[in-house]
Amino acid sequence: MQEFTPFEFSSELPEKFCFPHNYAPHPAAVEAAENLMHRLISLGKGKLNFGEETFSEGRTCGKMFGVLIVKNHLNQLGYISAFSGKLHGETTYPGFVPPVYDRYRENGFFDKEEQLIVEVNKEIKTLESRQDYDLLKQHLENLKNYHSIGLSSHKISIKASKERRKKRRETLHELSASEQAVALKEMNEESATEHYNFKRLKRSLREIEIDLELQISKFEGNLDQLKEKRRKLSSELQQKLFEQYTFLNGKGDTRDLLSIFNAVGKELPPSGAGECAAPKLLQFAYSNKLTPLTMAEFWWGASPLAEVKKHGNFYPSCRGKCEPILQHMLKGIPCDPDPVEEKLNQKKHIRIIYEDSDIAVIEKPHDLLSVPGKGVFDSVLQQLKSLYPLSTGPMIVHRLDMSTSGIMVLAKTLEAYHHLQKQFLKRTVKKRYVALLDGNITGNEGCIELPMRVDLDDRPRQVICHEHGKHAVTRWKKISESNGKTRVHFFPETGRTHQLRVHSAHKDGLNCAILGDDLYGKKGERLHLHAEEIEFMHPTTKKRCSFKCKAPF
Repeated sequence: MQEFTPFEFSSELPEKFCFPHNYAPHPAAVEAAENLMHRLISLGKGKLNFGEETFSEGRTCGKMFGVLIVKNHLNQLGYISAFSGKLHGETTYPGFVPPVYDRYRENGFFDKEEQLIVEVNKEIKTLESRQDYDLLKQHLENLKNYHSIGLSSHKISIKASKERRKKRRETLHELSASEQAVALKEMNEESATEHYNFKRLKRSLREIEIDLELQISKFEGNLDQLKEKRRKLSSELQQKLFEQYTFLNGKGDTRDLLSIFNAVGKELPPSGAGECAAPKLLQFAYSNKLTPLTMAEFWWGASPLAEVKKHGNFYPSCRGKCEPILQHMLKGIPCDPDPVEEKLNQKKHIRIIYEDSDIAVIEKPHDLLSVPGKGVFDSVLQQLKSLYPLSTGPMIVHRLDMSTSGIMVLAKTLEAYHHLQKQFLKRTVKKRYVALLDGNITGNEGCIELPMRVDLDDRPRQVICHEHGKHAVTRWKKISESNGKTRVHFFPETGRTHQLRVHSAHKDGLNCAILGDDLYGKKGERLHLHAEEIEFMHPTTKKRCSFKCKAPF
């Protein structure tokens, strides 16, 4: 079995499989991953870019690789490896496990049915680009404009005639009764004739437009039929693909992709579900009677433009595409608990720095939520409610990430809450954070402007998005450097989720993750980010006040 690499581990093997979405790789998994990394360097002929894909615009992007430590039927230990998606345009590559289902295999149904969709797309494109279709649409648009101008001119003429008749009526008293009757009859007939002619003109012009619209509708009817045919073919192909992607689990049960996502309340799986390294590894292990022990996934090559991915760093499995699949696949396998849930279940207490009848200023410890989360009741808010049961209003005016420690200002009354909230909205509140970065940076100070949005496939991770992201600005200043670490001050001018973490780690920011950042850097004992100082106007005294809280690192 070429996919199985026998390996002698110097580390003791784990008793349980790692929780896939938040873990520090087991030392044995790190050994296997490093062995694969050496292979990748060899495959790249000494270069570190093996696994990078080159796109049409000339940029390159790395690839997520994974290793799964397994034991075969002879009790031999080793590992198998996989990559996410394709590698250099191929779904299979020597030495790596195959995809769960290879949609691109020779004589497979996917290519044939996808070709039908391609042919329909060509028909749609041909029809949409036909010159006579474009000419008809342009002619109709020009004609409507021309008719509109003509009718407007006619209306002006009718209005002028009406004004003349009005002036004439004003002089009728100078005529005899019989002359007045004749004049009124003439004016009424003139008015009726003008309105009749206007309606007839309008109707005749509309008939010309309708003739053109009918010709255009024939084209569009054909287009609609082709688009419906394409939609139906795509839907049938998608459904057929979902049925081919079947996943085993530790109990020997099999489920297809659609039923897995339906079970968690999602109508359709996201694009690329089932193509990541982790599901490939587990599926191959179960299919070949290999016992999974633990795994690790790492990024190899250049970072994507939007995400933060560091060459050689370990990352957990994504949640959007992989979480429902792995929930099914790991049934029957003893697994570690979610370390985040374990952290949140450890009781941590806030510290009061200052309080009066209107506000409280507190220090939040790291790994404590600002407000209750899914399945987690303890939070800053709940502790405040216990301390100040008579307080009114929401109390929480701003938040700190769960992993971030530091200073927070809170409102005890509804009036104070609204006053403080306005200050945050108007960005008159001044905040200073201190962070310890996992490396050295160039420059001494600067400003980072990188718009951000949530990663839809891997919440709560954030990505840089210049098209749909929210404006995010961070000023920074270097404080010191020592032993390969850099201490900086951050002055956020906006308050986006994970703003400081992403602006620090992203290649267009400081290109250096905060020490202990398990999402954008390397997992550690804690995230070395602390809200150190806050300055705002007191909601009652209207005086500027400032509070500091020294970092514990």
